[in-house]
Amino acid sequence: MSSNDPKRAGFVAVLGAPNAGKSSLVNALVGHKVSIVTQKVQTTRFQIRGVMMAGQTQVVLVDTPGVFAPRRRLDRAMVAAAWAGAEDADVIVHVVDAAAASRALAGKTGGQDGRAEEDTRRVIDGLKNAERKAVLVLNKIDLIRREELFSLAEHFNKTDVYSDIFMISASNGSGVKDLSAHLVARMPESEWFYDSDQVADLPMRLLAAEITREKLFLRVHDELPYGLTVETDSWQERKDGSVRIDQTIFVEREGHKPMIIGKGGQSLKTIGELARKELSAELEREVHLFLHVKVRPGWSEERARYSALGLEFDA
Repeated sequence: MSSNDPKRAGFVAVLGAPNAGKSSLVNALVGHKVSIVTQKVQTTRFQIRGVMMAGQTQVVLVDTPGVFAPRRRLDRAMVAAAWAGAEDADVIVHVVDAAAASRALAGKTGGQDGRAEEDTRRVIDGLKNAERKAVLVLNKIDLIRREELFSLAEHFNKTDVYSDIFMISASNGSGVKDLSAHLVARMPESEWFYDSDQVADLPMRLLAAEITREKLFLRVHDELPYGLTVETDSWQERKDGSVRIDQTIFVEREGHKPMIIGKGGQSLKTIGELARKELSAELEREVHLFLHVKVRPGWSEERARYSALGLEFDA
């Protein structure tokens, strides 16, 4: 593709059940980390736009929260954000955990696999109701046998909501290049929405909070409650070129604080070190990160918290 070719640009909404691998796929397509990735479900809380460039074509990937059965106000807002990301997209990509779907197809629908199957059905039903076709991406193909994979593709093809099916592994990159080429080819002629060197549409203060939140999930594993959020309180540029970042980790209960702080403050120290290291790499300069933990009962019912995340409070 030469520089004389017309510019193309468009939006791709990435939908799927929690933990299907949406964030990993967006990061793989962009070639840069723009969304947090953990083994916990529902870690993406709002729409994150990653920007993929290919010659004269710009693909804006909207990594949405997972589509699942909402129980709380925050859940409802996250699901609404997911579908809002799909409404005006030029292409919808539906990411499915192939290994979990294969087990469900075989009748093994207990626990998380069963919930993933229900969530996948919600996406299919939503696509039918919206009368939209999607690109099906069967992710984590490295975890199942080839014959299972083709049976799975045939099963989903019968739903008649998919224009194309791709089989990939976002973790090792298998099949990602073909998917990328397909998305590039689907973009309409348009001026670019972002500068060619921009990889994400996410304010640095918010990205910094997301990086710390990721380290929290990775550090405390199953003990960590979902009822927490991270906010960047201050961002101070220093004369020596470094930056001081102060953040507060809000939890809903007093009993949650020790889980994060750890014995002698060791857990919080480790979380801070991991976040600071990644932030320094992202910003390409020294970062001084200071973390504080505070109890804020009912933070997930505060309208201001939703506005900060770009979520609809009354969804």
